[in-house]
Amino acid sequence: MEGIYFYCSIIGGSILVLQVLLVLVGFGGDTDVDGHLDADSLEAHAHASDAFFKILSLKTLVAFVTFFGLSGMAATRGGISTVPTLLISLAAGSTALYIVAWMMAGLSKLQSSGNLELSNAIGTVAKVYLTVPGRHLGRGKITVSVQGRTVEAKAVTSGEELKTGSMVRVVGSPAADLLEVVSLEEDRV
Repeated sequence: MEGIYFYCSIIGGSILVLQVLLVLVGFGGDTDVDGHLDADSLEAHAHASDAFFKILSLKTLVAFVTFFGLSGMAATRGGISTVPTLLISLAAGSTALYIVAWMMAGLSKLQSSGNLELSNAIGTVAKVYLTVPGRHLGRGKITVSVQGRTVEAKAVTSGEELKTGSMVRVVGSPAADLLEVVSLEEDRV
């Protein structure tokens, strides 16, 4: 049994060190061959067993194998008999698996999709970049600050034509890629 613990610790530890080295040189950040189920898949399948598979990944399995082997070797060399050593190894490996899964879940919550939602610009002041024709007769462009970025966006208005350089207020978002604006003079009335 000590041979199994030894090989588990060597194989798991080697893969673990390789993963760390790859992350340090920039190749291992998002490259994980895993069985993670994304949120849509979990909702679609809604089985109790899916929650178990959510925690399985190469990183969590490597942690399990490494700590299973190391704790098994330590317990064997400490003179503990076979069954308690196996139980200690399984407990240590499972604990490592769940800790790594918990850490990876926490890290995944820190990710940002980077998607820009133009509807977040509603209520902000913008500047006309390309003339916006009046009465929804065409589209112009505005420069607006959204989610910490300054972007150009297509714009329409129900009022009079808005000339380049005019200051406007965003009042709506009739489509995902379109903003409705009014002149600041009209907005004050």
